[in-house]
Amino acid sequence: MAGTPEPLTSLDRSRLRPDRIGIFLDFDGTLAEIAEHPEAVSVPQATREVLGRLARSLNGAVAIVTGRPISEIDRFLRPLNLPVAGIHGLERRGAGGERSAATIDTSRLDEIEASLKRFQNEHEGIVIERKSASVALHYRQRPELAEAAMTWAHEAVDGSQGLQILQGKMVIEIKAGKENKADAVTAFMTEEPFAGRLALFAGDDVTDEDAFNEVARRGGISIKIGGGETAAAFRIDGVGAFRQWLSQLADDFETPQLTE
Repeated sequence: MAGTPEPLTSLDRSRLRPDRIGIFLDFDGTLAEIAEHPEAVSVPQATREVLGRLARSLNGAVAIVTGRPISEIDRFLRPLNLPVAGIHGLERRGAGGERSAATIDTSRLDEIEASLKRFQNEHEGIVIERKSASVALHYRQRPELAEAAMTWAHEAVDGSQGLQILQGKMVIEIKAGKENKADAVTAFMTEEPFAGRLALFAGDDVTDEDAFNEVARRGGISIKIGGGETAAAFRIDGVGAFRQWLSQLADDFETPQLTE
């Protein structure tokens, strides 16, 4: 349920203890600025270093939860090798390196990809991105085509069972399976080093709302990056501001805690 998030600056960071918190982060629009093409994004070295510092302080309890495949996250965050839930939870790598993935029949996705490419051929500036278990249609260069793109996506799916249509920022993704980011957080929270910790999830898009609600149910902390209605408890203006907040959090965790 949408509410009125508090500014992230109002969160008392002293209540966040490195031995008691697990951090879950979306990627695009959270760690990386949104770009016109999915391959055009980047994460500054300074931010990758901050993520590494946080992972060390939290004994590995820092995970990426994203619509991208695990392989792409590894490439963008190299040399880091964090726990990752990719393709909205359809594939996952735990802190120990163990991997799991949903079984997907890709034949229907092949047909949908072909249909979306026909839309691409008719409209300049459309980008089609095929993943192992989904197909994404990016219209960031043609925002006026949002309604036409969604209509085409629904016609391509045409009531097929076992497929979801997800709408994000200037992207429509047709995904196999029922898993979402909330399921990914739940799975991580059953495993070490996340089990028993307070969950913190940060994201920027509609596809992050399931995770915000799950984290709220667990009594955790949810952070929305940017504008728009949200169920998150806190909000921060943009990617740059959130990167800076993460850097400050890493500093906090590396400062010896005073004991009473």
